[in-house]
Amino acid sequence: MCFYDSYIMACNCGKWGHFRQHCSKGMLAHTRFFFFGRHIISRILCPEYRTGETCGMKLVMNSYPKAEKCKICTKIDTKQRSIRKEEERIARWRREPNRAHSIEKAEDTIKDLSQEVNKLMRERESRQKSLNW
Repeated sequence: MCFYDSYIMACNCGKWGHFRQHCSKGMLAHTRFFFFGRHIISRILCPEYRTGETCGMKLVMNSYPKAEKCKICTKIDTKQRSIRKEEERIARWRREPNRAHSIEKAEDTIKDLSQEVNKLMRERESRQKSLNW
């Protein structure tokens, strides 16, 4: 398990940061033998990582708070604001005559936005459960 920074957003969602340190799992010592005339010289080579390669498992080295929200929560907030605006328009249009078509269109927009919000909320929940941030 290699060590990474972790960021905790204002919405309590998490995000992996930069790689910080290799773990001991991949740093197994391997012995290599070299022949110099009649003598055999052994040499221990360590670490066994290639450039940019990690073991694939993540552990938190340091956790840092961030003031902004994650991308998914920002999208959810934006879509919820759009839903509120459409609802305000519908309330205003109901007081005016000849606005039935506009009201229907706004209701369809609200329905679409609500589906997108639900999809984003499910995505956020699945990310929080899986630790893949």
